[in-house]
Amino acid sequence: MAVSLHRGDLPDDVAFGDSVAIDTETLGLAVGRDRLCLVQLSHGDGDAELVQVMAGQTRASNLERLLADPSVVKLFHYARFDMAAMANAFGVVAAPVYCTKIASKLARTYTDRHGLKDLIRELLGVEISKQQQSSDWGAETLSEAQLAYAASDVLHLHALREKLDAMLAREKRDSLARAAFAYLPDRVRLDLAGFEEMDIFSHDYP
Repeated sequence: MAVSLHRGDLPDDVAFGDSVAIDTETLGLAVGRDRLCLVQLSHGDGDAELVQVMAGQTRASNLERLLADPSVVKLFHYARFDMAAMANAFGVVAAPVYCTKIASKLARTYTDRHGLKDLIRELLGVEISKQQQSSDWGAETLSEAQLAYAASDVLHLHALREKLDAMLAREKRDSLARAAFAYLPDRVRLDLAGFEEMDIFSHDYP
């Protein structure tokens, strides 16, 4: 596994083909309060590109271009949060997207364990560590343990997508999954507009 760390943006010469796995690390879980610190990306080949986002940074031209590229599917686990974190930082809502957490919830209805660690263990037979999950991602210098943890979150998403797609097709829920993925950019826009906790589709009784 090769992990490359870049400060501020992706290099000009990095390409990901027709799909790229993406994850983020932030200072916390409140998008409007906790800034984006790191964006991890993988071709699905066992290597990872990590972009360290500086405090106050509002542009990352190469990363923004990739997020908006309609020819590249962006693979996430819990896309809603990662997409919102990057949209809040750079003003670009990623599309098109695929979310392994949504796919898991639609395909693996026999369990309520849809975390990335659980998915990777069951479907791929691989154990990953979550020890660095709550570390200080805003630090100017990230440790080797942090970098290895961050990379591990994107290295398996391509393989998970393949397994989950087969399960979705088997259960005849693949078209439903595609519709859910297509809705995610608008779901993120609703979140960022302040409707994160409100079900705007429900009929509220007084």
